[in-house]
Amino acid sequence: MSKNYGSQSMVAPLQSVLVKRPGIAFGQADPEKWHYTDRPDLLLAQQEHDAFVNTLHGSGIEVVYHDGELPEHADAIFVHDPVIIADQGAIILSMGKALRRGEEAAIAAVLEKMGVPIHYRLHGEARAEGGDLLWIDERTLAVGQGFRTNSEGLRQLREALPDVEIIPVQLPYFDGEEACLHLMSFISIVDHDLAVVYLPLMPVPFYQMLKKRGFRMVEVSDEEFLTMGPNVLAVAPGKCVMLQHNPLTKAGLEAAGCEVTLYRGDEISLKAEGGATCLTRPILRM
Repeated sequence: MSKNYGSQSMVAPLQSVLVKRPGIAFGQADPEKWHYTDRPDLLLAQQEHDAFVNTLHGSGIEVVYHDGELPEHADAIFVHDPVIIADQGAIILSMGKALRRGEEAAIAAVLEKMGVPIHYRLHGEARAEGGDLLWIDERTLAVGQGFRTNSEGLRQLREALPDVEIIPVQLPYFDGEEACLHLMSFISIVDHDLAVVYLPLMPVPFYQMLKKRGFRMVEVSDEEFLTMGPNVLAVAPGKCVMLQHNPLTKAGLEAAGCEVTLYRGDEISLKAEGGATCLTRPILRM
């Protein structure tokens, strides 16, 4: 019987994915508390999310809903962050944003019901969020080191993944502790040798490493960085889903040979600062 889990890639064809539909906690989110640009409209957010899921279905992807109860967690719709799925099973992370703690146990319960084994749980002082974890290839994981992912998180990830080369990437202060700057805030990998990047935030050693590995780069403008131009979900090599309002980035991706599908995310993405990648946790890529 073939495994129904394993996702050590950002670009291998996406077979199944976990999502969480916006609920009351999202609709009642205090923008100041959650660092949103405005309070989301729940009905519109649910409509946008349903359409987003339909886009995934249109690519032949199995979509599983996270049905865990998280009444105090507005950010729980961003299922990318509490876990990553390795070849051995799920690695349950530990949220750097204090308001999000508790999401880890809830998503672990959903994964266990799905038959995904728990391979490792970060513990103690370790902190790591999925938005800081970027697979360069199946045996190389870049780990952002910033306010959301710390050195102990990095150490425990190395313990959990002894056969994987883990590359630390130092993140800038940017907008400070309360803002969310993940590694994937300024880079997405959309093909085996293609990344979409916002260069002003790229640490030079990381940029040089990617260039040495032969990566081409689609550059995001200052304006489209603000509308999450770098947050692009690859559903297969060179086939990706991204937020509307980023025509220059879309054109750059298409010029690089990508097929691009847009989704509307005024409520679920722009207000809450989480794009297509954040809204999904790949369970199986192959």
